[in-house]
Amino acid sequence: MANHKSSLKRIRNSESKKIRNRYQAKTMRNALKSFLEEKDKKKAATSLPKLTSMLDRLAKVNVIHKNKAGNLKSELSLHVNHLK
Repeated sequence: MANHKSSLKRIRNSESKKIRNRYQAKTMRNALKSFLEEKDKKKAATSLPKLTSMLDRLAKVNVIHKNKAGNLKSELSLHVNHLK
């Protein structure tokens, strides 16, 4: 166990941040999964900006890596372009 007050506070903060980051990452994965199952091009095209915004925000706060966000955005746009 930690000996300093600041260490105890740091442990509390890191635990709450870990929970928040896990929630955001899981929400992103669920959104990606439902997006990739989409078969209608119009619906997919309207939800694409929301997903790209979500990926950019998560990359900005280092929940995911910026290159991973770019790769996912590329994959999503390809998915929309290949729908009929």
